[in-house]
Amino acid sequence: MGIKRYELNDVQWAKIALLLPGKVGDPGRTGSDNRLFVNGCLWVLRSGAHWCDLPERYGRWKTVHRRFSRWCDAGVWERVFDALTTDRDNQYLMIDSTIVRAHQQAATGKGGRKTRRWGVPEED
Repeated sequence: MGIKRYELNDVQWAKIALLLPGKVGDPGRTGSDNRLFVNGCLWVLRSGAHWCDLPERYGRWKTVHRRFSRWCDAGVWERVFDALTTDRDNQYLMIDSTIVRAHQQAATGKGGRKTRRWGVPEED
């Protein structure tokens, strides 16, 4: 079976696998399948879909989202991004829209949250 859209290949996975919690020997619970979980997060973030539309092959969407949120709070994603950005051979970058310059009339906000987690739908 080939790699599915939005999923990490073996080389990409090898670069981050040891940076993630849930490995054997880490304190706390061992993750059942960190790669499947990360691929599920990437599916939501890259596709732009809502968490509830996550394909069943990645697990229950609420469980995946809850774990994603815990990793956000614990700084796991930041550590991974920091490690990847220091790699000079990194050929793939995701650009967060917060670093893209908008037209000057769009530069002022209207209150609300100052930051938003990736992949979390905005409130209506």
